[in-house]
Amino acid sequence: MTTEPQPNDESLPLYEVIYRVLRRHIVDGALPNGLVVGETALARAFQSSRIPAGVALKRLEDEGLVSRFGGRGLMIGDDTDAAPLRRDLVEAGLTLPDIRILEPKTRNRRATIYPEVEHIVACILPYGRFQLNESLLAEHYRVSRTVAHEVLTTLDRAGLVTQDRNQRWYAGPLTPELVREHFEMRWLLEPLALALAWPSLDKADLRRKRERILSVQSGTREAARLARLEHDLHVDTVLKCSNRQLRHAIHRSQLPLIAVHDIFLVHPDLDEMLVEHLEIFDHLIAGAPEKAQKALEQHLRRSVGTNLQRLARPEWLVPIRPVPFLIAVG
Repeated sequence: MTTEPQPNDESLPLYEVIYRVLRRHIVDGALPNGLVVGETALARAFQSSRIPAGVALKRLEDEGLVSRFGGRGLMIGDDTDAAPLRRDLVEAGLTLPDIRILEPKTRNRRATIYPEVEHIVACILPYGRFQLNESLLAEHYRVSRTVAHEVLTTLDRAGLVTQDRNQRWYAGPLTPELVREHFEMRWLLEPLALALAWPSLDKADLRRKRERILSVQSGTREAARLARLEHDLHVDTVLKCSNRQLRHAIHRSQLPLIAVHDIFLVHPDLDEMLVEHLEIFDHLIAGAPEKAQKALEQHLRRSVGTNLQRLARPEWLVPIRPVPFLIAVG
């Protein structure tokens, strides 16, 4: 089994270094709850541009580790009633990795911007068909056309975009047929991945994930907290399997479906989803991986109908956010 790269691994893109360092500090309690973290301050601390800092913060927000509070930046923790604490990040307890890891010459620009572009494209699929303009993409991120082209070809390999005969790139629409196909891939492959991941799963970590489900059941059901629960199960648990090709195949079918909690206002199956996630973690904690596999398969099979229902109700979508390099074509 491969070892997960650490934050001081020079092979990691800068956004991943920032994300892992900050996540470790938050989970370990090295940074206080209520501390305000903004793109500018984070970029300054890591000697980066705001783009990788923003990508890292978005991932942490999706996981529920930082939250919005009405002011500038994001606040560590999910207690929106806590008083914001504004301090220099290093003075507050942030320990930076070796400076060589942060040198721009070791960073690949494609790897830096790709996660954000991937998420944006995944989110627009239910809205229709869009052309991705390579020149505008390069201009928006202040990168070369070569880097922009590399991003688009990576999206192509991930199954999010296609190229027509005139070399133009398109994304969407997400159709009912595609939803069914992606869910079928997931209910066939995710239980298998869970079985392979089972020996490496930590029960203390599984209990923490279970507690987060209970917290959402009894508390506020914000999009970021729901996205965190999805990530807890389908990424942090299922994709811990050691088979890289299996992980890639699953991730490819997860991508078009990951934006549910970001772009839909109505979640008719929310209570069912929470109960099903809870059941899966209960089986894992009890040492019954076969039952967890079966519950996971049933959860994914049941989710098809709800996602098709959402797709048929465009009025449930949040207003689309204009992006300079995406042009609606139908």
